[in-house]
Amino acid sequence: MYLDMGILVKLLTPESETAFFDRELQGQPLTTSELALVEVRTALCGKERAARVTAAQRERAEAKFAEMIAEGILQLFELNHRTLRKAAQIVQHCRPAVPLRALDALHLAACDMAQEFPLCTTDARMHDGARLIAVPVFPEKLPLKI
Repeated sequence: MYLDMGILVKLLTPESETAFFDRELQGQPLTTSELALVEVRTALCGKERAARVTAAQRERAEAKFAEMIAEGILQLFELNHRTLRKAAQIVQHCRPAVPLRALDALHLAACDMAQEFPLCTTDARMHDGARLIAVPVFPEKLPLKI
């Protein structure tokens, strides 16, 4: 199962959908791209700036993320030139129906190249892009109703 940044943050900090994803992803092999090394920190710092987490909560979440990687719970797919080219092809394929952002396209490319399905995301744009390139998604329908 390939996790986008939004799902990773839900696993690392309490959000309305955290319990659902904790339960649904339990015991699943988890993968994301190396983008997460930057994206997770950026998201956690943003949550701290917005006072949605404290500095201590952010630090614990960062430590948990590092632990997931160190313990092999979360595998990181390497970004390289092939991944970047694939992402550009995905942007072209999805336009104009789905206006993908750069990081969305990189995650879709990494997921497809790693063959780690389904793509786990609650981002509607990524969800739509994945469907256009025939990548299975979880949850299958959005918005998620818990």
